[in-house]
Order: sequence, then C-alpha cells, then structure tokens
Amino acid sequence: MNCRACESKLSLVLINLGKSPIANDLSSEIGDKLNYEKYPLCAMTCEKCSLVQLSISINREKLFPDNYVYYSSYSSTWLEHCKIYTDKMIKFLDLKNDDLVIEIASNDGYLLEYFKNKGINVLGVEPALEVAKSAFEKGIPTLTEFFGYELAQKLSTSYQPRLIIGNNVLAHVPDLHDFIKGFATLIPDNGVITFEFPHLLNLIQKNQFDTIYHEHYSYLSIMSLIPLFAKHKLKIFDLEKLPTHGGSLRIFVAKEISKWEIEDSVSRMVEEEKSFDPRHKEVYGNFQTKAINVRNNLINEICEVKKSGKSIAAYGAAAKGVTFLNFCEISESSIDYIVDLNPNKQNKIMPGTNIPIVGMEYLISNPPDILLVLIWNLASEIQVQLLEVSKNEFKFLRAIPELEYF
Repeated sequence: MNCRACESKLSLVLINLGKSPIANDLSSEIGDKLNYEKYPLCAMTCEKCSLVQLSISINREKLFPDNYVYYSSYSSTWLEHCKIYTDKMIKFLDLKNDDLVIEIASNDGYLLEYFKNKGINVLGVEPALEVAKSAFEKGIPTLTEFFGYELAQKLSTSYQPRLIIGNNVLAHVPDLHDFIKGFATLIPDNGVITFEFPHLLNLIQKNQFDTIYHEHYSYLSIMSLIPLFAKHKLKIFDLEKLPTHGGSLRIFVAKEISKWEIEDSVSRMVEEEKSFDPRHKEVYGNFQTKAINVRNNLINEICEVKKSGKSIAAYGAAAKGVTFLNFCEISESSIDYIVDLNPNKQNKIMPGTNIPIVGMEYLISNPPDILLVLIWNLASEIQVQLLEVSKNEFKFLRAIPELEYF
C-alpha cells in the first residue's frame, strides 16, 4: 500500500508481528469454539515522511462496530488525567459558559462530563453505538457517526467550538487527510485542537510492540505530523509529554493564520525523535530483535512455572494483550484466565487464545500463583487495587519492556 500521509510506496518493515485477530472482537462467549480470523500485523515506515503505518487496512466498520467494548471510564488513572486536562484547558482558553467543546471519539462521555459539570457546552462524536449510549445516560449530547470532512461541513454551519479534542483517535483513522481536513473545516480562527496519542518514540525506545494492533492504522511522531497538518493549513504550536499509555504526546494545533506562536517544544521534540528515526536500520532491526527476545523469555518462564506446578493468570483484556498473547502464541494451556473490570468483556474469550475473561470475584476465589499484567501501563494502579481487595499473595509479572517480577 501507499503512505497514508504522502502517498509514497511502502517497502521498509519496522516490525513484523505475524498474524493476529481483531483485538476488540470479543464476540465469542466462554465455551464457544470460534476460530478467529487472523490478519497480518506488520508495521511499515514511509522512507520519505517517516510515518509508520500498518501494511493492511481493515474496514473501520469492522474494527469499530456498534457493540465495540472499549470503555475509557474503567481506569481511575485515566479519569484523573482527564480532570486535570479539563481544568487546564478552561484556564488556558478562558472558556466561558457560552463556549463549546467538541470531542471526536468521545467514547462514553467520560471527558466531556468534566466540562459539562463546569458549565461548558459540549458535544460528542462517537460512532460506536453501545458506548455512546453511556454518554447519553450522562446527559452528554453525542452524534453516532464517523468524523471526517463531510460531517465537519455539516457541523460548521451550526457550531463554532473554541476547543476540539481528539484523544487517542488520530492513530485509529484510515484516511488521515479526510479526518484532518474535518478538523481544519470545523475549527474557527480563534479555536484550538488538542490531540493525544501514544508516541512512536516511546513505542520503539521502550519496546512497546504490543501497542501495535489493527485499530491503530498509524504510529505517530512530530516529524511525520508537521507536514501532514501543513497540507491542511494547520500548525502544531506546542506539545506536552504525558505518562499515559506508556508515554504519549499532547499536541496543540491551530490554523496557520491564528495568533498562536510555535513554541520551542516542537523543534526540540523533532530533534529528540531523530535518535529513534524508524527509517534507520539500527532502529528497526533492534526493535524486531527485542520483541522476539521478550517472546522467548516469557515462553521459557511459563515453561519453568508450569514445571514447578504453579498456576498463571493474567490481568487486562486490553487490545495490547491480544497482540502480545498472539505474537507469543500463548493460549489457555499456559494462562488459566484473564481478569478484567469491564463487565462487557467478562464471560468472553480473549481473541485468538481461547483464554476466558472473568471478573475480579473469580480472581479472589481462584487466585493464581503468578499474575501476568498485560496492561503494563497501569501496573502500579492494578497492584494497589488488588492488594486492597485480595489477601492472596501472588507474584506480579510483566513482560514489557522486558520480563520482570514486581
């Protein structure tokens, strides 16, 4: 395929993770013998503009169906992050009660609820009907459509948002130009757009290969985004490093003609990214090797644990866990069950593994000797959480960036 940003031919492989099912396709109940269809999971780098993207593109309606099961509000760490962001942006833009905040991919309304409670007008755009229903119940007006240029044209006739938010959605878009053109159309001259996304630099530097899955069409850096936004007369004028999702960026975007001056933080980040440029052989070659080493070390550790007669369970039926378990070819013969707080995931099967997903009460009544934490970005939160509800002294294990007990 061609590059999503500059349309150059792609030939450079950053990392090949074999084949994996759609990560959030939790359609199979415990006991089903459903054979999940698996698709190539290979990240490629554009040698011209440096954008990293998957080698194939699965239809977005298949990836984000009405019964999509990811709910953002199940993480207390993430909710606190959103609360702080809300206060920051209200102060930064001096938002008043008659101002409007629009969030694209607003999920269950978890973030907009904070703005609403401050008296700010809000509007969500969320294509997945089931999670959008949760937003409706909170009183968050939400459009159940995919966002792009066409929808932005319609909205621009009635809405003038001071702030448009796109958290963890930019990587989920198959047509980047249509999506960004939508933001450029909807945002007024005095408005600001913020995007948050896992940073490609951290993905490579910290061996976070499990954050590669089919919902993430692209893997983003400032180097690749500056020319992409410029094509739509937008500029990145500032950015912040964030600890979320293993290391993310928040970028501040506005029209090129706006009053906002480009801060030094942008050029500094470009210089920092050059050390992990995915077009360099020493970068992509080492990345593939480290992923294989993690897989081999975990398989060896599981074999030793099983030989000693001990049991292993896992925590977190997240998309990254699907990538990780399928890459490592781990199934129910190695992992007894996976615990997840989201009731919409419980009593289902982890795609491609036949490992059952259960609730917290099952962990308490059937504790393992070792708990493999798949959502390593929330490891500290999970450890505290489990120590509060369970008196069982199991060991915690994580495999990213390398295998370790903690």
